[in-house]
Amino acid sequence: MISFNFYSPEQKISFPDWEKKTIYVSIKRDDMIHPFISGNKWRKLKFNLERALAENKNHLITFGGAWSNHILATACAGATFGLKTTAFLRSDPGINNPLIAMCRLFGMEIIYTDRTEYKNKQVLFDKHFSNNSNAYFIDEGGHGPLGSKGCEEIISSLQESYDHIFCACGTGTTLAGLQHAVAASGLQTVVHGVPVLKGGDFIHDEVHKIYPSDPVATLHTGYHFGGYAKTKPELLRFIEKFVSNTGIMIEPTYTGKLFFAVNDLISQDYFKPDARILVIHTGGLTGFLGMYERFNLDLGQ
Repeated sequence: MISFNFYSPEQKISFPDWEKKTIYVSIKRDDMIHPFISGNKWRKLKFNLERALAENKNHLITFGGAWSNHILATACAGATFGLKTTAFLRSDPGINNPLIAMCRLFGMEIIYTDRTEYKNKQVLFDKHFSNNSNAYFIDEGGHGPLGSKGCEEIISSLQESYDHIFCACGTGTTLAGLQHAVAASGLQTVVHGVPVLKGGDFIHDEVHKIYPSDPVATLHTGYHFGGYAKTKPELLRFIEKFVSNTGIMIEPTYTGKLFFAVNDLISQDYFKPDARILVIHTGGLTGFLGMYERFNLDLGQ
């Protein structure tokens, strides 16, 4: 078993508008797990790492874009647990940014890959590593049953009970784990997903592939703001207000859209009075570095 102690409390937060409606919101602070192996990134890696070690494989191979927090988490996890790491980067050759630089600092090898070739990750893996018995495949974002198994542990760790649990969705892996654990525990909690991509109904299919017999989670597909890593002024303004009023950092790609959705649903009286809501903070805050110029922040100029 991998030893990795961390702290992830449930923190109550409040906005005046929420108090008026007697809606109670807490955050599962998975962003506090680790500076780089944070949030659901650690949870989706945990059982993959254990499987790799059990199979005597010491080279993690994974995939992602130029600002992928999963790639950074994998690079840091490799350095932490003594494993070699390689990432296929969906990007133009030679592109560099602070996140890629940190991955390299952790010892990760980067293989630049065009979008066409990137579409078939198993073919990419086989092309470069089919003869490497030490290589272990981890899908983009840690997607898959082992990733969901790690996210199931969020539910068993909770100190309070909740009427609703929310998470952001990119691949559906976290949502699948949450829904499965809630159903297996016999809880009446409603699990909600906020897809960050356009056309987010596909998340239902992805969850079904992992846990075919589970109840269907509730999706709120209207908060993608144009698609993955897309923003609009109202999203950026909300993030600025939220961060400055709570001291909790969120970013535009995942957690910003998640908290915007929860706030908007509260404003629409979606929840019954006295509802208790838990929002899963899935970390990934280094993604802010690739989008900070979109904010109209006073830089003292």
